[in-house]
Amino acid sequence: MREVERTRFVRTRPRELDALLGPARIVEYEGSFSVDSTTETDAGTLLTVSGPGLAFELRFEPIENGTCYTQAGADGPFEPMETWLTAAPEDEGSHVSMRSAVSLGVPLPFVDRVAAWTRARANCSSDRKTLHTRPHDGSAIDV
Repeated sequence: MREVERTRFVRTRPRELDALLGPARIVEYEGSFSVDSTTETDAGTLLTVSGPGLAFELRFEPIENGTCYTQAGADGPFEPMETWLTAAPEDEGSHVSMRSAVSLGVPLPFVDRVAAWTRARANCSSDRKTLHTRPHDGSAIDV
């Protein structure tokens, strides 16, 4: 399992970020999948998301100072996947942290197909930003 964490100061207060960053918007900004549908439940918000050749559900739940989302069920490509997005007040804005822990649960040939799709999307999309992250082992990953 790989874990990646990024933090940044933004000039938007946490309450304003909550209003801007609903589950569908978080998936949209992340950029890997498209949102097909949204369902509100007692356990949180379920989003059905898709990319070329796959569709699965993400469960979003509120946590202290933010949101946590996971793959809902075993039908998706991850084994497991959790992402935490938090915002704490700082100066005239917020200190935003995003931490994700993920392990792919798919056969190796499928991993190659997902990697190729991700690289192709990154190369073809001029508005996509490359995020340089540092996992705990010190290597760099372009997301």
